[in-house]
Amino acid sequence: MNFLLDLEAHLRRNFPNYPAVSTLSLEACPAGQQGDFTLNCFRIGKFCGNPMAAANTIVEFLNSHQDVESVTAVKAFVNITLKPAALHQGGAADPQALLDRGILPESERKRVLIEFSAPNTNKPQHLGHVRNNTLGMALGALLKRVGHDVIEINLVNDRGIHICKSMLCYQRTGNGRDPENTGIKGDHLVGDFYVEYNKMLSDEIKKLRAEKPELADKDSEDLFLETEIGQATQKMLQDWEAGVPEVRELWQMMNNWVFAGFAETYKRMGINFDHTYLESETYLLGKDIIASGLEKGVFTHREDGAVICDLGKMGKKVVLRSDGTSVYITQDIGTTRKKYDDYQPESMIWVVGDEQNLHFQMLFEIMKRLGFEWAKDLYHLSYGMVNLPNGRMKSREGTVVDADDLFDEMSQLARNACAERSGEEVSAESLTERGEIIGLGALKFMLLKFNPKTTITFDPAASVRFEGDTGPYVQYVATRIASIERKAAEKGFVPVKNADWSLLGTPAERDIAVKLFFYPQVLQTAASKRDCSGLVEYLLELAKAFNRFYRDCPVLSAGDDALVTARLSLADAVKTVIADGLHTLTIGIPEAM
Repeated sequence: MNFLLDLEAHLRRNFPNYPAVSTLSLEACPAGQQGDFTLNCFRIGKFCGNPMAAANTIVEFLNSHQDVESVTAVKAFVNITLKPAALHQGGAADPQALLDRGILPESERKRVLIEFSAPNTNKPQHLGHVRNNTLGMALGALLKRVGHDVIEINLVNDRGIHICKSMLCYQRTGNGRDPENTGIKGDHLVGDFYVEYNKMLSDEIKKLRAEKPELADKDSEDLFLETEIGQATQKMLQDWEAGVPEVRELWQMMNNWVFAGFAETYKRMGINFDHTYLESETYLLGKDIIASGLEKGVFTHREDGAVICDLGKMGKKVVLRSDGTSVYITQDIGTTRKKYDDYQPESMIWVVGDEQNLHFQMLFEIMKRLGFEWAKDLYHLSYGMVNLPNGRMKSREGTVVDADDLFDEMSQLARNACAERSGEEVSAESLTERGEIIGLGALKFMLLKFNPKTTITFDPAASVRFEGDTGPYVQYVATRIASIERKAAEKGFVPVKNADWSLLGTPAERDIAVKLFFYPQVLQTAASKRDCSGLVEYLLELAKAFNRFYRDCPVLSAGDDALVTARLSLADAVKTVIADGLHTLTIGIPEAM
């Protein structure tokens, strides 16, 4: 804004110690006080004698500035009210320039690698994965939006004892069933075998406890290898690791079914990974780093021969078993280095649930001790559990909320809502298309609405309401503005940059102008915090501000042509920012609702 540039030039002329780089930062004027913006003078007080002296100097200068309508000091804070024309120059008068201000200076942009999703190939993705995917893809899009070079990767857990459970069950009960002859999506079919396996295991354990009462209090996991099915599963894992052809062929066939199913799920969510690592190709990584770490003294041998790292208050972490085999953190150490070697990122992010907090604290500390300089820029985006109103989910019991079923439910709920609201005849195809965009948008919006660390309860029906703090509420504002613009075009009105902005001085119009001005700052702050909830909150507030404006300030019936054009142009700027914000959250906007 011109007045801000003029003010800084004035301060530099009058205070020799005032820095050459910009130090003034506008904030929205607090509720209950008069003004559009507030300047906090504590930040510059040391350059101007003291904060109060800085406030007095600023008030004196701005009182005579052509862009300023009024200015007052409240202790060391200066509240500024701009003339309407100047106020709207900061946003609505040039929407593209407003969007461009959201991009970081080139010196602040980084190459960032973000890993998310990480499903297992023994079952379809569920609501927990949906939160993970939503957080990962939205954060990736947000980081790209502000100018970072982002690499999005997936690390699929496609091997291990849990994968062999589905395989063994198929081997015993599959009877040639496959996705094609059953019509069941591949990941769902494999997941069915996983659930069936666990029922078979549970039955064996019950029988074992009945035969041996002394085992009644023993944990089920400890009884796994006491059962026939457990021993057979362990043998299958050993055969897989030994490369036994028939086991490997079965594994490859079932994995292919799952990957095909995953691809459909990812496509529906709008996810495209730059690279997918497979644990079957990475699980042996890390042993060479452990050997090097032993030589450096980072690791030591325990009495039983296991290799450990003493991490102080975090505890002692085993990084190699006494028999020389890997543990989970061994391969994590190896894949972390591989990802760095493959892409040379300046920062790495893992989107993983909060039950793994300690694991990542240990991993990052170990990487630092191993001497990897880049390890200081490793970050765990930890997130809480997502539940439904009827409680938690359990994969092995088959009580998970399947991602595809959830998408169908959200799409249908939104489709029904559109059908009820529509005042005109809408084709079934159009309703289905709208339902998909609105339903999945509602789901993503609600999952991004809260700080990732928050454990949330997700209510599908509540999330698709067109009123309240929901995605459809924000989408509806964009579609409403598009409808206004279509009607305006029929009357010969179009949004323009050179509208008479001096006409837009009502409280509702000023409120929108201030909110638009802060959009670039909202984007950059959300990106720096790696938290999309700030952007979600902003879009809700902007949508509410527009609805107040639409209620108080008629657009097409404003009467005066210049006022119609100005209000239409302001509305168009709101639509532009909402569309950009929703796109950044990977949420679409339907043509109508």
